[in-house]
This record gives sequence, C-alpha cells and structure tokens, in this order.
Amino acid sequence: MHLSQLIYTSRPFGFDETVLDNILLSARANNARRRITGALICRADLFMQMLEGPREAVTATLGRILRDDRHVDVAVVHCGDAAERLFPDWTMRDDPPQSWMWTQEEVRAGAARDATAAEVLAIFRRLATQPRGA
Repeated sequence: MHLSQLIYTSRPFGFDETVLDNILLSARANNARRRITGALICRADLFMQMLEGPREAVTATLGRILRDDRHVDVAVVHCGDAAERLFPDWTMRDDPPQSWMWTQEEVRAGAARDATAAEVLAIFRRLATQPRGA
C-alpha cells in the first residue's frame, strides 16, 4: 500500500459550530472505515486539512469534498507519497486556530492560496507534535 498525504485549503460556507461538529462526526466515521487519518484546521475563514491513507481512499475523499457545498474555492496544496503518517492515532484531529497560524488579514490577502507545499507541511508537522488544544 502506498501511503499518500494530501493537503487542501478551502473557504467554509455557512460555518458554525454545528456545521463543524457534523463535518467531524462524518469524517471520523468515514475515515475509520477507509483507513484515513489526518487533521483539520478550521476557522470561520479557512479550512485546511491533511488526509493520510491509501491513495485510492484519499483521492475518493477529496472527490467528496469537492462536491460538498460547505467548501468554497477548494485548492490542493500538497499531494504526494509519505513514509509515515503524521496523525496515526487520529481519524480526524481538529484544533482551534493557533496563535502561530495566519491572521484573518493574511488569509484574506491570500496566505493559504500562496503558501508552498513545504509551508503547509510544516504547519501540520508542528501541529502533530503538540498536545491537542495546546
């Protein structure tokens, strides 16, 4: 099995806590069945998600996200093979925005759109080393 990692960004449409809870419940159930792990960074102005797992499962999950009307302007930032998972114990880790992430002004100015694959990978690597909610 090839382990694939994919990171995408999007703008949330109709974001609130109920929408987020529904996304997480659905993602965790589906990801467990598909052997996908990862993390979702979500804010009122940004979704940024890493998916890790078998290439076919990751690709199919991205297809569902592209059809999901809760996501606007979906852009794949990184896609490639990986030697190991960053989030092996998380069917979908979620965390509130971190102080070291982009500001809302930076997101509006295109920080997520303009970020390199190395920059977004570094964000998820940093998140993977922190206790949840830190």
